[in-house]
Amino acid sequence: MAIPYRGETGFSTYFITFNIWQKRRLLQTNRSAELFIEILYRFRAESRYLLHEFVVMPNHVHALLTPLRPNTLERCVGLVKSGFSYRYTRMNRYPGEIWQTSFMDRRVRDSQEYQGFRTYIHQNPVKARLVASPEEFAMARRAASLSWMKSRRV
Repeated sequence: MAIPYRGETGFSTYFITFNIWQKRRLLQTNRSAELFIEILYRFRAESRYLLHEFVVMPNHVHALLTPLRPNTLERCVGLVKSGFSYRYTRMNRYPGEIWQTSFMDRRVRDSQEYQGFRTYIHQNPVKARLVASPEEFAMARRAASLSWMKSRRV
């Protein structure tokens, strides 16, 4: 199946989802999730995109992001996926595929749609029965990401 052409839309925000190959739960450990968050924040720090919201689920990722020129949405997702794949395979000596080839995206058209996607991202761990409330999951991920940020300050 060919990868769909998404075209250039300028300064747009997207709700994106990308999945682990064959729905394997490679992101369920804190170590793997922290590595993914580190990669996500690294490319944000390099001004590749604005990162609005995200959730790292055991077998997929949801995010709201805005690519910054000259980067395209495809380039941004490719950087994150390949950056994580490289580090994960070296760290775990993992021989197999990590990501499904493509990703799902939806351009956010207005603030109401943006809020709907934010709610979806926050509720996803509850819907998957990983936690009882969104705050429980968000705090775990926020703590992981903040500990990485603190250890990298100069």
